[in-house]
Amino acid sequence: MALCKVGVFIIGFMLIGNIPSFAQWPKEIKAKSGALITVYQLQPEVMKGDQVDGRAAFSVEEKSGAELVFGVFWFTAKISTNRDERTVALESIKISDVKLPGIGDTSKISKLKMLLEAEIPAWQLSGSLDELIATIEQEQEYSGDELKNDPPKIIYTPTLATLVVIDGEPKLQDDKDLKMKRVINTPFLVVQNPDDKKFYLYGGKFWYASALMKEGYELITKLPKSIAALDQSLKNDQKEKATTTESTSTPPAVVISTEPAELIQSNGAAQFASLSGTNLVYMTNTENDIFRSVDDQNYYVLISGRWYTSTKLEGPWTYRSSDKLPPDFAIIPEGSPKDNVLSSVAGTEASTDAIHDAQVPQTAKVDRKTATCAVTFDGEPKFEKIEGTAMELAMNTTSTVLKSGGKYYCVDKGVWFVSSAAKGPWKVSEERPKEVDKIPASSSAYNVKYVYVYESTPEVVYVGYTPGYMGCYVYGPTVVYGTGYYYSPWYGPYYYPRPATYGFSMHYNPWCGWSMGFHYSSGWFSMSMYGGGGYWGPPMHRPPYYPPYHGGMYGGRGPTYINGDVNINVDRSNNIYNQRNGVNTNDVRRGQNGSSPLASTRDQNRGGQRQPSASQQPAGGRQSQQPSAGQQPANAGPRRGDVYSDKSGNVYQRNDNGNWSQRDGNQWRDTPQSSQMDRDYQNRQRSEQRNSDFQNMNRGGNMGGNFRGGGGGGRRR
Repeated sequence: MALCKVGVFIIGFMLIGNIPSFAQWPKEIKAKSGALITVYQLQPEVMKGDQVDGRAAFSVEEKSGAELVFGVFWFTAKISTNRDERTVALESIKISDVKLPGIGDTSKISKLKMLLEAEIPAWQLSGSLDELIATIEQEQEYSGDELKNDPPKIIYTPTLATLVVIDGEPKLQDDKDLKMKRVINTPFLVVQNPDDKKFYLYGGKFWYASALMKEGYELITKLPKSIAALDQSLKNDQKEKATTTESTSTPPAVVISTEPAELIQSNGAAQFASLSGTNLVYMTNTENDIFRSVDDQNYYVLISGRWYTSTKLEGPWTYRSSDKLPPDFAIIPEGSPKDNVLSSVAGTEASTDAIHDAQVPQTAKVDRKTATCAVTFDGEPKFEKIEGTAMELAMNTTSTVLKSGGKYYCVDKGVWFVSSAAKGPWKVSEERPKEVDKIPASSSAYNVKYVYVYESTPEVVYVGYTPGYMGCYVYGPTVVYGTGYYYSPWYGPYYYPRPATYGFSMHYNPWCGWSMGFHYSSGWFSMSMYGGGGYWGPPMHRPPYYPPYHGGMYGGRGPTYINGDVNINVDRSNNIYNQRNGVNTNDVRRGQNGSSPLASTRDQNRGGQRQPSASQQPAGGRQSQQPSAGQQPANAGPRRGDVYSDKSGNVYQRNDNGNWSQRDGNQWRDTPQSSQMDRDYQNRQRSEQRNSDFQNMNRGGNMGGNFRGGGGGGRRR
């Protein structure tokens, strides 16, 4: 096909069939004349908010067997995400530029641009969130906020134990429902028996007792009358709510802490094994991530995404930045028993993926009429100034209520609301306070910086939040959990806790975010405590205590186990929008007609064998056979869609030998190895593996390696 003929058939194209997912590449647009446009896999470049910019290579074929013309187009699109299914849809796609080598006729290029812009949105492109995360090209702009990395109290024990965290000095208060006093500032059930004045700690299968509130708890087998009645009530409550727990025959010891602390432990004397290819050994008889470097003989432990080092297990421990670790950490083999820590090691693919994931928002649209917000104060509202801003933060409520100028703003389950009064009434806000980005990490309201308002219509407001709202922050070259600051709770007749960084052995999971550590899933401790409670995440990382809520670890919801880990995320994906009314996270159309494009992706996620339509099939078997790049005829199409473009608009293809060739006029020419193209190819392969691993996990498959909450870096091979 002569280059000058491109404009002849451009206006004759039409889309054949519905192309539902960018999990299958390349995509084809067929014309009535038989001409064909083939679009190869999108290459995202920059993501900001709910918008992504990128490019894609494409080819034009006038008729079967004719010479191909290759080009590149650049696009901007809105993204709509569903972290439950780990899918992302592209909407409102705009084609910003088109480059066709050898064509200088701007009118023809303009026609092609209009065609692409008209047809591509009709494809309803949706696919794997991991594909976007793995292939995004932007350089991460690390947060300049100062998080706190001072070590908590790190307690080592060579025996099985569970850490019971009390939020400051114990606050004992009458509980009318229990008919006894209770320690209200802990997610654990600690009560004082009115008969013997001793303190009793509930552990699901076991009870512990002590004459002192903060120490000395020992296992008991014979319960006093009042405690026995409470025990039976709790067990009945668990049966009604179908709460499940694992079982263990060995009750662990109890360790109490009234300050931020972490428990590391071994089952007996510490035992170590070497990690192949490194000068590291790791502790084998523990669920903690504990290493020792052969080179410097120091111990290293990973806690809430932060590394601490010491010359002995008993401490003292000091913080070590993830980019200052011994070099062997970065070469821990994938598939090894400890590859789960790679997400927390600077410079690894797993850490890059985690950083990118932390920038992808969970998006939703909020119905202005039906979305509601209710704020409860313990007495009259009390506000304190937020350092470095002119805003004030309400202290005596579980909600995050900000006073800015003459308005009040509340973030409730990922949605901004506004009111002219602290007590409401509240309506959905189409803006955030101007100073919200100045909130320092030392403020307990820091996480609302990561809740956004993107756009609005008279009917709905489009919103989203990144994992920072749920406590996952980019800090330097990795992600960490929590700010590291201790936030004082509110005490009055009610107890309102604040987000906590330490005390729950948080581990990172490449698909589910952060999960609570192993010593809460050993089965001794029932996750369904007496009364109601909150959930893990905004606005309370630990349940509050106020009528009708009576604290308790995660209320009556019960635990969810993922490979032995207690998953404390909201609906596993941390999609907090699932917890409220008036919000839709599945409508990814934003005004498009037709069914949701996520439907086909969900079929694939559930293992369905959906076959591509005729318009998705390779044309004429063109992709099934391919000679080497240097011998390839001008009209040959690339195998498997391995066509890429660089940022300058040059088109490359990768052959079976792993070599690259560049499109030059109407033919392919061998080109020196391209590190950028190699990275693009590897990222594409990694995204496919990540998505495959997620599907396998969804179906309960074996992930291999050490998929214990944090495991695997997400790239099993």
